[in-house]
Amino acid sequence: MKTISIRRPDDWHLHLRDGAVLAGVIGDTSRHFARAIIMPNLVPPVVTTTDAKAYQERILAAVPAGHRFDPLMTLYLTEHTDANDVEEGKKSGLITAVKLYPAGATTNSHGGVHNIDKVMPVLERMAKVGLNLCVHGEVTTPEVDIFDREAVFIEEKLDVIRRRIPELKVTMEHVTSKVGVDYIIASDRNLAGSITTHHLIINRNTILVGGIRPHYYCLPIAKRETDRQALRKAATSGDPRFFLGTDSAPHVDGMKECACGCAGIYTSINTMSCLAHVFEDEGALDKLEAFTSLHGPAWYGLAPNEEIMVLEKRDEPQTYPAKIETDAGPITVFDPQFPLHWAVRDATA
Repeated sequence: MKTISIRRPDDWHLHLRDGAVLAGVIGDTSRHFARAIIMPNLVPPVVTTTDAKAYQERILAAVPAGHRFDPLMTLYLTEHTDANDVEEGKKSGLITAVKLYPAGATTNSHGGVHNIDKVMPVLERMAKVGLNLCVHGEVTTPEVDIFDREAVFIEEKLDVIRRRIPELKVTMEHVTSKVGVDYIIASDRNLAGSITTHHLIINRNTILVGGIRPHYYCLPIAKRETDRQALRKAATSGDPRFFLGTDSAPHVDGMKECACGCAGIYTSINTMSCLAHVFEDEGALDKLEAFTSLHGPAWYGLAPNEEIMVLEKRDEPQTYPAKIETDAGPITVFDPQFPLHWAVRDATA
């Protein structure tokens, strides 16, 4: 039986939601991942350090007994964010990053940023104190095609921020396009990108060909096959500017299977099995640890985990539940549409 051992991984972009959904999904993350950057787009959003502390306490209270998990908290950037509060959050160790959502770009982003100029003072303070900016890299202007939103954001928004505040460290989250990959590779400093599990596996055909498949709909939307191949090349390259951020985003089925369904794919439960398959497929199993366990901590100035995860390739495909049940309703699990022979044998030894 083939096995590989890696340092226990981290997830540098995760949605846990709150309440019944949080309680239902947290164990799938804490079973495998030591740390995760927690997205702040709740209703209402996590906009102050007081909000973040309260949310962190709710997360920790929901972690199953025996699991070791550290939620790394973020703040939701608005045009009214207090720079002093942001600085205090960084100095206290509570806040790991601040998240920029263009208003209307994704789930619960209506309170996000309309005008970049209005948040420049906060971004300047973040650069001064060494706090990372995480960006959802899409414009939301209606005349821009949904498949071009990332490329236009880079040109019209991200490049502006980086030219004006070159010392600000920026994480371009869930990169989905060859344009995004190439932009990061061409950068000289202070820019990195997280890549999701599902964007390494699906393209836009998966969503649209043969019927609408709502459980493959996410934002940023999966794009062309050339974009998927560029993401695979980046993830498996060993380039330290790319690392795992699953963007695992649970929605109960009733919010996905409707006339106006929510964006988000739930991958926490089978991410490591999927990634081992992808990296083996690319002849890059030796790069899996770097992508999942080393590059992210280095970017955020943290030590890698000491614990070891063992993955083994089994003769029989592994089965995962098609849905997980929560008190809020069922949540469909990501189906990669290929058999998963890799399984996590031990995440804590």
